[in-house]
Amino acid sequence: MDKSSALAAFSALSQPTRLDVFRLLIRAGKAGMAAGEIAEALDVKQNTMSANLSVLHQAGLVHSTREGRSIRYAANLDATRGLIAFLVEDCCGGHPDQCQPLLKEIAC
Repeated sequence: MDKSSALAAFSALSQPTRLDVFRLLIRAGKAGMAAGEIAEALDVKQNTMSANLSVLHQAGLVHSTREGRSIRYAANLDATRGLIAFLVEDCCGGHPDQCQPLLKEIAC
């Protein structure tokens, strides 16, 4: 991930509802959730949710799949890993052993 993509991701996540959506989709895993389910789970109006999902999609943090009249969203785990890797790329001044507590904490 480059700096521009990381900034787009951080910008998308800097709004409370979008951060909640992203964290919900991380918990949902690869199966993701339908847009209506996300809106209901977070008690957000459907049109507001659509706008927030669009921002997350444009930042590359989620991907979508059409299922009939519904759209299912899931966290883009490759982009998430890329963002985390970007953040810790130069971790611990070249001493990767010092990063082990952090890596253990974020490992699934």
